[in-house]
Amino acid sequence: MSGLYLSRGLFPEEFLRPTVNFILDCQLASGEIPWFEGGYADPWDHTEAAMGLAVGGELEAARRAYRWLASMQLPDGSWWASYRGNEVDNPQRRESNFIAYIATGLWHYYLISEDREFLLEMWPMVDRAIDFVLELQTSHGDIHWAVDARGKAEEDALVTGCSSIYKSLECAHNLALTLDQSRPEWLLARERLGAALRHKPERFDRTWESKSRYSMDWFYPVLAGVFPHPEAKARLAARWDEFVKPGMGCLCVSDQPWVTVAESCELVMALLAAGDHARAVEVYSWLHQWRTSDGSYWTGYQMVEDLLWPDEKPTWTAGAILLAADALTQYTPAAELFCSVTIIDPGARQRHRLVD
Repeated sequence: MSGLYLSRGLFPEEFLRPTVNFILDCQLASGEIPWFEGGYADPWDHTEAAMGLAVGGELEAARRAYRWLASMQLPDGSWWASYRGNEVDNPQRRESNFIAYIATGLWHYYLISEDREFLLEMWPMVDRAIDFVLELQTSHGDIHWAVDARGKAEEDALVTGCSSIYKSLECAHNLALTLDQSRPEWLLARERLGAALRHKPERFDRTWESKSRYSMDWFYPVLAGVFPHPEAKARLAARWDEFVKPGMGCLCVSDQPWVTVAESCELVMALLAAGDHARAVEVYSWLHQWRTSDGSYWTGYQMVEDLLWPDEKPTWTAGAILLAADALTQYTPAAELFCSVTIIDPGARQRHRLVD
């Protein structure tokens, strides 16, 4: 199916119910959400799928997902790159943006549920995770992308990863203030990270080839709220023709004929963040040709070879489909999470839209 045009107030609940059920069917009894049945789970994509469950009203399943993460957290606040069941699948590194993303997931859950009791239960996990990540922030404001198996920092930074952390620090701050916790250093760290993303491009991709060919480096700073509307619009316009294939979606990398569904969904939300609602609706309408009969979505489509590749239907892609639909239709109280910046004022305990 293609041509699903969404508008405010018209969430296609019946159409997307199989997509929610697909994530539920993949979720293990422990709460873990692997990429697909028999696959591994990583902390970032597990959280993305859990957010999809929350959009679909499956709050108990989302709580089980976050409790599983809490049970797997290391004493220093981090997680390994991936897991299979309760065993570590990749013990070679721990990635900073993976670790920070738990704050985004839990803030998203709270916006939908207003479940303060669960937030209190999860708070120690968030507190430890954010402290671990901020130990990797440099004096320039950027944040090292990972630590190796021995815990030594991999001293370089990623635009996409740091942009994701920037959003997570916004969410972590809001979680802390909601629970009457004082973590002023988190907001300061976010401000320093934002300044690095906006003004210090030399701090990224220092030790490897530039990642600018990846579409996420193009739109993730917009999705995370790094730039105000005029700059966000200009950033997306500058490389639109390079990354977007009309009728199909967003390329993963500019030099490969491969459109991917999850990146296209994130681009939809970035467009909304930049105030371009019409293009957001249009891009989302293209994506359902990659949907299967069980409500899942293929990772992507290779245009030259005319094949769906890889042979995977990830839970995190299903999560992204649900998040984008929510953002377009304003279905849940969390719909604006990736479309605006909201900072709770420490004095007034009120939410204000802020782009710094």
